[in-house]
Amino acid sequence: MKSAISSALLSAALFGVTTPLAKHLLTGADPILIAGLLYLGSGIGLSAITLLRARGRFVLRLSREDWPWLAAAIAFGGVLGPALLMLGLSRAHAAVASLLLNLEAAFTALIAWMLFHEATSPRVVLGFGVILAGSVALFWPTTIGGQKDWTAMMAIAGACLCWGIDNNLTRRVSGGNAPAIAALKGLAAGITNVAAALVLQARLPDAALLASALVLGFLGYGLSLVLFIVALRNLGTARTSAYFATAPFIGGALAIVMYRDAMGWPFWIAAACMAAGVWLHLTEQHEHEHVHEPLLHTHAHWHDLHHQHEHPDGWDGMEPHVHEHYHAPIRHSHPHFPDLHHRHTHRSRAR
Repeated sequence: MKSAISSALLSAALFGVTTPLAKHLLTGADPILIAGLLYLGSGIGLSAITLLRARGRFVLRLSREDWPWLAAAIAFGGVLGPALLMLGLSRAHAAVASLLLNLEAAFTALIAWMLFHEATSPRVVLGFGVILAGSVALFWPTTIGGQKDWTAMMAIAGACLCWGIDNNLTRRVSGGNAPAIAALKGLAAGITNVAAALVLQARLPDAALLASALVLGFLGYGLSLVLFIVALRNLGTARTSAYFATAPFIGGALAIVMYRDAMGWPFWIAAACMAAGVWLHLTEQHEHEHVHEPLLHTHAHWHDLHHQHEHPDGWDGMEPHVHEHYHAPIRHSHPHFPDLHHRHTHRSRAR
């Protein structure tokens, strides 16, 4: 569980610093083109890593039923989300845009609870309520120089909604090969947005800006997404998003240092609300007696509490490893999150 939390927090840090740095890349450049280049850098870098690790093979480990989920995730999270963020970021303060990205966590959790029936708790619900209150404060005019730029703010909020949908769709395929999934997503989304920008007569940036966008995309979108998928696999959608909600604070702090913008009092009220909401999530405790139904599936795993099984001859002892395995029914109690093995209903709520 600790390694999954570390993955979520590192993913948040990489994504958090991307927003203010991407704002710098937007100077004199087309927003859609920059969005495409960021994801293209992610796809190229992760494809190279995937092929090297698998000796030239590109293995996704997905079933036929997984492909529609992945295609929809690419459309919302790889094409629409980045394009909307770059459009909004081109007209909004980087610090405000970074902090407003906390809406992604709220949208992710609401979709997980309402559409996918993921288990939650009053503490987590309260945390997201406080985060939403902070987001509302950001729409106060003084946070953006005393002028309401509704188009910029709504574009960023729309990006958060797209990524909230994307996060829930990606969870459906989180048992697959995370680097390969992220690579495919980056390539498909990057090529789509770059092609769209060029059709709309956007001009390619100079070599230095082009390289910067590709490298930033590889780190801030590529590696961040791989770590996010690993966390989804082990923490569930809502809790992973709760840890990921630290990203806007990292990005906001960097933006204030980089651009030295004077933020109005609504910005600091929003920051306090969002910090309180994230704290409520990070201090959640979830433990109760639960039953594991019989399950046969395939995913990367260690020999932990839920993976006590025999292996055919030829296993080299390396962990994590991937193979089809069977879970016998079991009843026990331990701290857990709604991961691949804990997707059950609750009669009583966790603290």
